[in-house]
Amino acid sequence: MPKKRVPRGKAGAAKKAETNGTTNGATNGTTNGVTNGVNGIADDLHDVDLGAGNRSCTGVLQSHPASCDLKITDVTLTFHGVELFVDSTVELNAGRRYGLLGLNGSGKSTLLHAIGKREVPIPHHMDIFHLTKEIGASDKTALQCVLEVDAERIRLEREADDLSHLEGPEAEDRLMDIFARLDELDADKAEVNAGRILHGLGFTKDMMKTKTKDFSGGWRMRISLARALFVKPHLLLLDEPTNHLDLEACVWLEEELKEYKRILVLVSHSQDFLNGVCTNILHVHKQKLVSYGGNFDSYVKTRFEQEENQMKKYQWEQDQIAHMKNYIARFGHGSAKLARQAQSKEKTLQKMIAAGLTEKVESDKTLSFEFPECGKVPPPVLMVQNVSFRYSDDKPLIYKDVEFGLDLDSRIALVGPNGAGKSTLLKLLVGELHPSDGLVRKNSHLRIGRYHQHLQDLLDLEMTALDWMLQCFPKIKDREEMRRIIGRYGLTGKQQVCPIRNLSDGQRCRVIFAWLAWQTPHLLLLDEPTNHLDIETIDALADAINGFEGGLVLVSHDFRLINQVASEIWVCEKQAVTKWKGDILSYKSALKKKILKEQAREAAAAAAGR
Repeated sequence: MPKKRVPRGKAGAAKKAETNGTTNGATNGTTNGVTNGVNGIADDLHDVDLGAGNRSCTGVLQSHPASCDLKITDVTLTFHGVELFVDSTVELNAGRRYGLLGLNGSGKSTLLHAIGKREVPIPHHMDIFHLTKEIGASDKTALQCVLEVDAERIRLEREADDLSHLEGPEAEDRLMDIFARLDELDADKAEVNAGRILHGLGFTKDMMKTKTKDFSGGWRMRISLARALFVKPHLLLLDEPTNHLDLEACVWLEEELKEYKRILVLVSHSQDFLNGVCTNILHVHKQKLVSYGGNFDSYVKTRFEQEENQMKKYQWEQDQIAHMKNYIARFGHGSAKLARQAQSKEKTLQKMIAAGLTEKVESDKTLSFEFPECGKVPPPVLMVQNVSFRYSDDKPLIYKDVEFGLDLDSRIALVGPNGAGKSTLLKLLVGELHPSDGLVRKNSHLRIGRYHQHLQDLLDLEMTALDWMLQCFPKIKDREEMRRIIGRYGLTGKQQVCPIRNLSDGQRCRVIFAWLAWQTPHLLLLDEPTNHLDIETIDALADAINGFEGGLVLVSHDFRLINQVASEIWVCEKQAVTKWKGDILSYKSALKKKILKEQAREAAAAAAGR
């Protein structure tokens, strides 16, 4: 009996009740379409899926309902009426860690939302944790929020009871996995494990006891991530999990996720992170999911070889077709012998076409950023003289007697733990904050361009990118000229004239980069510029920075970008700014050694306490 495609989203809302039993299983009372965690804790998360009403998804479950693996075919996903996936296949196997790649706007995050909201058929025993938003502000401490797993423990115990009456390898595998998870959630071990995860993500013991309402959005996002890692769901969906982390936390998370034993689907712009975590790559290409084995480097190598062979085959076929068409045109009406040969070639040509010709290789669209010429400013450009800073008299010093200079040849990356003051230093340089002691002296002709993640708040979501840029730069009267300016940053055609609300986060970032560049700054202060950008756009940004004639101070958790553009690494730590003697890769190696040493010490302490 053929399987039935299940409509969901806006188009399928009316059929939701009747399909729940056939595709998702009896979810009420168990997972109930859990997206941000487990029953009982999902409400604490700000998971308002604003795009749900504009999203429609269909798919057919092909894997066994009791299997730990997941295979859904004929997946078609539309968003705002635009088809992002057409008759594609989503196949995810237990024990594998998938990196989801694709250009900004190709539908990566939309697909994760559809899976997280169970808008495609997913067996009820597969609990899902989709990390989308930070945990809500409340009086609960960070540690309490991570430990709120009673509902998940109850669900797993109930499922274990149900499975104990079944036989077969699928039931046995699931039962063993459930027992392993119940052991991890055991009350005797839970607090230690929760503390270990929070510590890895940068929380001190005092911070673990701090109420969530006293944390910034970035730190509350870390609490949500900690909950996901603590619960260890069967299907973990992470969309840019490193966006709110410093380099040390990124290295710790890489080490943690590389051991994930269930199903992990990860969207990340960091090639370094994808290499360290992933066993498979899923590439969004021409409205399909194309699967590759191995990490990011393996994917690049395999895809290059496949496209090279495809191009050779395509060229050979085109040469054969041209030769046969030429022969048919010349000799089709010649002598009987030549005419027969022409007819034979025509039949061969028709067979080739009927069998299907090799498609021409179409590479992902690439773009090139640029920062316009800014002109020269005589040194000294910017001097920091004996600067100390604290946010208030009752707060500890973040910097004490810091002294350095910047010029238009500077290419500096600031690194260090969260809270050490990297973003604070950028604010001091631009003049948004003022030193408690000392001076920040700037050349009077110096123009500074500062990029940070909150710049998107400047955008009017109801306006188009074109109209917003024209409003920001009224001296540019010609709409076509402005269209060309925006086009240089990867927004073309309808993307320029649709409401900014309909653009992806990455596309909105491109609007901000166009706005920033057109101010022609002499000095770029970039605070996490890679958040929401795809890998191709990050490479374009690196090329633009390397072609920029001004200076750069960069804060980023992307090791590869730092390696591409920075000539000096400065460590912000212990109220000081000091130059690292090696490159960023040696800094990462030092962080990794430190983390592994801490983990070994914790493991030894845990073993001694048994």
